[in-house]
Amino acid sequence: MKTNIGGVDRILRIVVGLVLIGLAATDTVGWWGWIGVVPLLTGVFRFCPAYTLLGINTCPLNKP
Repeated sequence: MKTNIGGVDRILRIVVGLVLIGLAATDTVGWWGWIGVVPLLTGVFRFCPAYTLLGINTCPLNKP
């Protein structure tokens, strides 16, 4: 699995994921806030399957 998520993108994904999970845990936004697990995991693992399908790469180390 090749990394395709760069620094700023990674930080934003982790922050947004944690915020959504926190809002869901406090029942502020309801059950759909648990979707924050997706950006959190893609940020942690530095890999986004959608980026692969779309040919996007924000990781400066893996630019073709």
